[in-house]
Amino acid sequence: MTELPDRVVGDARTSDFGWDLLTDLTDIGNRMAGSAGERRGAERVVEAFEEAGLRNAGLDEFEIPGWWRGESSLSVTGAVDRHHEGSHEVIALPGTPSGEASAPLVDVGDGTDEEFAAAEGDLEGAVAMASSRTPDSHDRWIHRMEKYVAAAERGAVGFVFRNHIEGALPPTGEIGYHNRPGPIPAVGVSKEVGDRLSRLAAEEGGDRPTVSLDVDCRNEPTTSVNAVAEVGPDTDEAVYLTAHVDAHDVSDGANDNGAGSALVAEVGRLLATVEGDLDTRVRLVTFGSEEIGLWGAYHAAETTAKEDIACVVNLDGACSSRDLRVGTNGFEGMRSTFEAVAEAFDAPLTTGETISPHGDQWAFVQEGIPAVMASTTSDQSGRGWGHTHADTLDKLDSRDLREVATLVTAAVYRLATGDVAAEHRSRESIRDAIDEGYVEELKTGGRWPYEE
Repeated sequence: MTELPDRVVGDARTSDFGWDLLTDLTDIGNRMAGSAGERRGAERVVEAFEEAGLRNAGLDEFEIPGWWRGESSLSVTGAVDRHHEGSHEVIALPGTPSGEASAPLVDVGDGTDEEFAAAEGDLEGAVAMASSRTPDSHDRWIHRMEKYVAAAERGAVGFVFRNHIEGALPPTGEIGYHNRPGPIPAVGVSKEVGDRLSRLAAEEGGDRPTVSLDVDCRNEPTTSVNAVAEVGPDTDEAVYLTAHVDAHDVSDGANDNGAGSALVAEVGRLLATVEGDLDTRVRLVTFGSEEIGLWGAYHAAETTAKEDIACVVNLDGACSSRDLRVGTNGFEGMRSTFEAVAEAFDAPLTTGETISPHGDQWAFVQEGIPAVMASTTSDQSGRGWGHTHADTLDKLDSRDLREVATLVTAAVYRLATGDVAAEHRSRESIRDAIDEGYVEELKTGGRWPYEE
C-alpha cells in the first residue's frame, strides 16, 4: 500500500486549520437539524472547503421531518413531592410528541431485554424509566431508541431516559420511530434526578410514586443541507469521507460532531497537497440531520449510484482521545487498511466487526457499500459528555484532533491510491449478517430496510 508522504504528516501534526474550524462550529451554538444554526455550520464548512482548495464546494438541500423543542417538566407525587422543569433538569427527546402523561413510575434499570421482561406486567399504563448505560456484560450497545420502543410496545404511557454520567446533565437524543412522532412523550433527566426517582420507586414498593410528564414541542417538515466538495481526479467512482455537522440544540456539539466535520475539511486540505498522487476521486461530505434519523446520509446514498461509491469512511465522535476505534461492519478491506495505518504510525487501534445501524455509515452499509465508522475511545460507557450541555470545546485537545487527522488522511490516501481493497456486498448478505438484537430494534422502530 502507498504511504502518506512525510511532508503531509508534518503538515497534519502542526496545522491549526481543523481546530480553528471546530472552534467556529462550536461558537455557532445550536446546530439542531433544520435550524438556521445547522445551515450556518454547513456554510462554514463550505468556506473551509474553499479555503483548502477543494473543488465543487457547495450545499445540497433536502427535506426532513423537523422537530422543535419547547418547555418540558416532570413532577413527582408520593412520599416526596418534587417538580423539575427547564433545560437544566428535564428535556424532551427529539421525535417525541407533545403531550402529558401521569402514571406510576417503573424503573427498568439499564433497559436490557431481561429487565423489560421482568417488568412486563407492571409497564401497562406506567411511565417507564431506563438508564443511558449499557452493562459491561452486554454483547452490544443498547441504544435509547431500543429502550423507548420497548417501553411503548409494552404499554407504557411515558418514557424517562436518565443519564448514567454525573454532572446534573439531562441527555437528549432521537427516540427512533421512522414515522414520527413517536407514540408516547419522552424526556431525558440527569443521573442525579434519575437516581432520586429510582430510589423513591424502590422505597415505596407497591405504592410507586406517580410521575407526571408535560412535553411541549413541534413536529413539522423543514429542510436540511449537506456540505460537499471533491479532491483528486475526476473519476466516476469516489472514496467518501463523511461526518455530520448537526448537533443537538442543548449542546455546542464539540465532539459530536463538530470534530468530525473539522476533520473532514482538514483531511481534504491535506489530500489537496498531494492531489496528483490520487487515482480515485475523494468526495467530502458533512451531512445534515444525522441526529434525528440519518437524513443527510440517506439523501446522499439514495441520489448516488452504488457503483459510484467505492467506500465510505465516516467520522463521528472522533476527538475524545487520540486512540482510534473503527467499526468495520465486516468489510475486511477497510479493516486491513486501518490496521496497516496503525502499524505504520505505531498508533493504538481497536476494531469491531458488528454491523451497526447507528451512524451515517449505516445508510451505505445496508446497501452493501463498504463503510466504516471511525471514532475515538474513552473510559466512559456510551457517549460520555455527548448529547448533553457538556459537549463543549474545553473537553477536547487540539493534539488529539491532529493525531486523528494524520491517521485518517493516511487511510483515505491508501484507499484513493491504487486499487481499492474494499469489496461491495449484496444487500442480502448484509441483511443476513445483522445481529438478531439489531434486527429486532430496527423492525420495532419501523426502520428495517429489507422486504420480508
